[in-house]
Amino acid sequence: MTEMARIEELIADLRSGTLDVRRAATAKLGTSGKEAVEPLITVMQTGENDLRWYAANALVLIGSPAIEPLLTAMRGTDEIDLRRYAAAALAEIGEPAIEPLIDIIARAERDLMPFAVMALCRIGEPAVEPLLRLMESPDPDTQERAALILWRMGEPGAGPLAGALKVKDR
Repeated sequence: MTEMARIEELIADLRSGTLDVRRAATAKLGTSGKEAVEPLITVMQTGENDLRWYAANALVLIGSPAIEPLLTAMRGTDEIDLRRYAAAALAEIGEPAIEPLIDIIARAERDLMPFAVMALCRIGEPAVEPLLRLMESPDPDTQERAALILWRMGEPGAGPLAGALKVKDR
């Protein structure tokens, strides 16, 4: 059996398997690496939310190779649920996803900003320094977006935000 055939078989298990079968398929897809990314993205684009949840979890296990395809999928649709599950996956991937998410904020991609904010807040403390750097932008709107994200982050972002604002006032 080819690797792609195995991936398709595991995706079929996601679609119609029992809970245990779906969990096992998610874990196996997560170890399949880059080859499974596009088929999992397709599942997220065409599936119901249960399928999106399993596909997103497998993409989290795959990690960094899933980041750009997830962002591309988010940019290619207006479908809120896909964007929400993709953002959740990016948040769980964590630190490797920070810079691409920061780029969405810096470029003011209005359609994706709420999802990038949600992911950055979920990532928490590792996103603080990149957001503080974004506050140094010459563009006041970019500075404001970064400050609002730090504030929304709560405890991990509030102290650094206050410190950055004190320095800025001097």
